[in-house]
Amino acid sequence: MCHAGGTSDAPDTDFTAKLVIVYEDGTAINLTYGIIRASYRSGYESPVLIGPGVPTEYTIRLNPVGVLLRPGQRLHLDVSSSDFPNFDRNHNTGKDFWSDSELRVARQTVFHEREMASRLIIPIVED
Repeated sequence: MCHAGGTSDAPDTDFTAKLVIVYEDGTAINLTYGIIRASYRSGYESPVLIGPGVPTEYTIRLNPVGVLLRPGQRLHLDVSSSDFPNFDRNHNTGKDFWSDSELRVARQTVFHEREMASRLIIPIVED
């Protein structure tokens, strides 16, 4: 699970996360991924648009995965705003996507400060 604090200049957008294993030689392979559409951050029953520039916390649930990390290997987390075609694109307008012909670029900021630090929470099983 990834908790990302951030802002956007769009009324709706996506935040995506990919968990990647990086091998000793630098080869990186995607392990799992997840997405949250900002307007559904509190549930799917009542979508709520976001205020431009308003700090918001997003929980991105990653699909389950198990991996054995060997010495020298590491995990990397990619946070982005799109994972098309894996997930539908977001028009970033806040309008219904099935009839909206407008597309706009959204600019996101992911926080790293102590007040709203983004973080990855993973269970670890030791041998």
